[in-house]
Amino acid sequence: MEKSQNRFISAVYQLYTIAQDGSKHLEEQTGDERPFEFITGFGLALEQFEKEILKHDKGDSFDFILEPAEAFGDYIPEGKHKLNRDIFIVNGRFDKDNIYEGAVITLTDNEDHQFMAKVVKIEADGVTVDTNHPLAGKRLNFTGEIKENREATDEEVQHLIKHLTGGCEGCGGCGHHGNGEGCDHHDKGEGCDHHGKGEGCGHCHH
Repeated sequence: MEKSQNRFISAVYQLYTIAQDGSKHLEEQTGDERPFEFITGFGLALEQFEKEILKHDKGDSFDFILEPAEAFGDYIPEGKHKLNRDIFIVNGRFDKDNIYEGAVITLTDNEDHQFMAKVVKIEADGVTVDTNHPLAGKRLNFTGEIKENREATDEEVQHLIKHLTGGCEGCGGCGHHGNGEGCDHHDKGEGCDHHGKGEGCGHCHH
């Protein structure tokens, strides 16, 4: 059944990455106590994810695969950058509480664009970060169940629009990080600033 935009979706899912040998690794999952809820048509989920979800009604199970081009794109080696340690000095000391190998942080470029990056190496002469999305280059397998699929109410849509235009911190905006766009001038750490932990970003498909 063809469904219009602005659908209120509630779903529980498991997200797996698929290796070249066909094996799967569970990346994240939601449960009945906290389902993934969103309204379609606002860019809050991957476009292809929305298309697949909209094929199903309340109570349906789903199991589909997204190729890298349909998800977070290919992994780009140029997305790695070595930044000056001085960027991460807070109150005269290196911010080791937030900057450690494996940490996901928020950086700001010269044009005040914020983007997520993962700390991959810390050395005496700099900090290497990776601006590729954590799932860049990965085949994704979503399995789960639709808890709700209905037309969103005007109140729900207006509330979401207000939320998105209100400048809330950490809302969306992560889907474009997979290609490292706008980061080519960060190889020397010029104009970068960091904002501590990037927790709450998840894999940004929602």
